[in-house]
Amino acid sequence: MKVHDLVIVGAGLAGMRAALAALEAHPHLDVAILSKVHPVRSHSVAAQGGINAALGEQDSWEAHAFDTAKGGQYLGDQDAIEALCREAPDAILDLERLGVIFSRDEQGRIAQRPFGGSGAVRTCYAADRTGHAILHALYEQLLKRQVCVYEEWYVTSLIVEEGHCRGVIAWDLVRGGLHPVVGKATLLAAGGSGRVFSTSTNAVINTGDGMALAYRAGASLEDMEFVQFHPTTLKGTGILITEGARGEGAYLLNTLGDRFMARYAPDQMELAPRSTVSLAIGREILEGRGMDGCILLDLRHLGRAKIQERLPQIRQLAIEFAGVDPVESPIPVQPGAHYQMGGVKATQWGETELSGLYAAGECACVSVHGANRLGGNSLLETIVFGRRAGLRAAESLRGVAPRAISDHTLRAEERRIGRLMDHRGPERAWQVRDDLGRVMSLNLGIFRTKESMTEALGQVRALQVRAAQVSLQDRGKVFNTDLIQALELQSLVDIAETIVAGALAREESRGAHYRSDFPARNDAAWLKHSLARRTPQGPSLSYIPVTITRFPPK
Repeated sequence: MKVHDLVIVGAGLAGMRAALAALEAHPHLDVAILSKVHPVRSHSVAAQGGINAALGEQDSWEAHAFDTAKGGQYLGDQDAIEALCREAPDAILDLERLGVIFSRDEQGRIAQRPFGGSGAVRTCYAADRTGHAILHALYEQLLKRQVCVYEEWYVTSLIVEEGHCRGVIAWDLVRGGLHPVVGKATLLAAGGSGRVFSTSTNAVINTGDGMALAYRAGASLEDMEFVQFHPTTLKGTGILITEGARGEGAYLLNTLGDRFMARYAPDQMELAPRSTVSLAIGREILEGRGMDGCILLDLRHLGRAKIQERLPQIRQLAIEFAGVDPVESPIPVQPGAHYQMGGVKATQWGETELSGLYAAGECACVSVHGANRLGGNSLLETIVFGRRAGLRAAESLRGVAPRAISDHTLRAEERRIGRLMDHRGPERAWQVRDDLGRVMSLNLGIFRTKESMTEALGQVRALQVRAAQVSLQDRGKVFNTDLIQALELQSLVDIAETIVAGALAREESRGAHYRSDFPARNDAAWLKHSLARRTPQGPSLSYIPVTITRFPPK
């Protein structure tokens, strides 16, 4: 048994920032991080375009908050939005002090670029590798503080006793075997669930594990129907082509050569909110003005020097994975699943409904993004609310004595893993996972209807049964990736069910949730958060009000 003060699940930006905040406030705290991959392989490393903060003289945190509330179609809780935007400038300066090397403007200040849905130029960046720059800098700080990292450990269950979370059960991938990792407080920072869909910008590790852990333990998942589709992913691969490309001036073209965004958002054009741009691209393709299911992203007019300076990774990705050099030719792109606005219901200090359990980052729903996240706000959320959750979790440990735990959860997990190992079913996990991705992409994509979602719900529930019966070819203990894929699949099917159930119930269109049968936003009936709680019959849905402070819905 491993025993620590604070146990953090996930080594991306939210988890790292939480650990550092806890240690900055309480240097003698025993903090441990569990990650199913090496920390700098966390999906935060893939973030490209930038991180928002009102640093300029012509900008303000209030303007940032307004853009965030408006961009989220007023479903975001505005007290949390205000906290996010008010703390953003200091968060950027903290990152700079921790060693993040941001790009600079001609005056030597942190450079900023325009992003969609923003009324000011406020997105700080490090070329087109912003997440990479921040993640590596924070990991250096973890090494400096000698934080205990359980690298390549997969968390299978939360330990909940007497209504209090007392740590986790985890599988050691390298050596094999289940182990309790006990903590006085536990913080989930396990990232998103984009791999529910077949076409996704997310890494293969983004399987909603943190959300599923909390859901199975009795916590609510909030606003799961809102899944953002990024407008520009590389044709056939789902590889992200950053919004920073459009921020630098790239055009979106249909096969007629038209900058079609003039018909959908004439004022903002390519820098309209992501939900607007994705819907526009979807309509162009449906109405026959696409090219093999894509439209074109044109950077040629930016020139070789600017592309090489500001967007070097985008050029490299386009050449290597599409055979297109953006200096010479437009890039074929299509929308792809990108970000989960919903997640574990959490306060702006990371507290969940379960005592002793905290959550931050994409796996949490503090509800700052509402129905549609603005580009540049996801990295900011990990830093601001990762820090806050780490501080609050550390403060909660004062005067808390360690307690012995029973072996009930460990024994239950050993039986579950044993059943998976012994099963001789006809299917492999990857087959069920592929079917799930197709079902969700076909029926819960950019355009949704009652018929498509009803079909999806039935299929997802059938896939849950199949997921429990998959067969493992590898029955060994050492680095059994077959086992991990089967466990990830069970997270995916649980999360998929909450997405479909929430979307089927919400009879309106708002942000990333667009229903062809209910195309209008309906504030009178649906300006409210959905909560999904697990029951034997599936997700039980309830609703709570949205917090409105200074920006009434328009």
